[in-house]
Amino acid sequence: MAPPEPPSLLPKYLAEGIPKQDLETLRAIQSFVDKLIEYRTQPVDSDELPETAEPVEDESADGKGTIVKEMVTCGDENCSCADGDLHGPYLYRYYRVDGELTSEYLGKP
Repeated sequence: MAPPEPPSLLPKYLAEGIPKQDLETLRAIQSFVDKLIEYRTQPVDSDELPETAEPVEDESADGKGTIVKEMVTCGDENCSCADGDLHGPYLYRYYRVDGELTSEYLGKP
């Protein structure tokens, strides 16, 4: 039986380095990757979200963070949103990257 081919999206240093590891190290890598995936896909706690963000049930989240409806300012100091008349709602996905809370714009609901 031939060894498996690495996925094409795997960086070269991993595609070449992982197969060289012994079984104990491979199991440690697997455990680490499983824990990392679990960490990155966990929902974001409501108290970590902006005040104007309202979590929504969304099947497209696929366990990748938390989808919210959010009212936002555009940043133009002459816009009415600067006085509290916010734009939206818009959909955002909140998730963690290297421990930092990150958001991704998804569009209008």
